[in-house]
Amino acid sequence: MKRLGIIMRPESEILFEIGHLLKKARLASAMTQEQVSDLAGISRPRYRDIETGIAAARATTLMNIARALGLEMMLIPQSMVPAVEALLRPHDDDDLPAFISRPDDDDHG
Repeated sequence: MKRLGIIMRPESEILFEIGHLLKKARLASAMTQEQVSDLAGISRPRYRDIETGIAAARATTLMNIARALGLEMMLIPQSMVPAVEALLRPHDDDDLPAFISRPDDDDHG
């Protein structure tokens, strides 16, 4: 699907991705769906449907869920998405800082 020159993913794929991220955050926080839904002010079945990607949620509901999980939602310009994703990607071992302090360098000072 293409809209305004931007390739859009199907809504179901986006919902599934959001749900997967919420589940991952919930499990990392050692919380149950019941705990998250209580803190977010929604029913557990509603939260389950959002987490499994079978239901969409309003932005305010997603913000409440995010806060219940200790997360914060951010809106960023689409043009910045590649840069943000690059920052979030794990770095290779060869991506070293410009200057490295080595123990044997101190002996030759």
